[in-house]
Amino acid sequence: MAEAAVSAAVSTPPVAVPAPLPVRAVLPWAFFVGLLALVALYFVGAEQGATSLFAGSDVHEWVHDGRHLLGFPCH
Repeated sequence: MAEAAVSAAVSTPPVAVPAPLPVRAVLPWAFFVGLLALVALYFVGAEQGATSLFAGSDVHEWVHDGRHLLGFPCH
């Protein structure tokens, strides 16, 4: 009788385990997100400097507060 009470108390409901993601499925997305991060870092940190791609100060004005927030000097 004691064994029946112990076995009923010990049994737990099955837990759903998520399926593992294969690296081949994640790798293209990781590359894409990394590329977007590098482009954003370029525009915030280096655009309107020696490596400027666009003339004028429009990009500088759009990312000005982001530069200060991330610690990039801009003027």
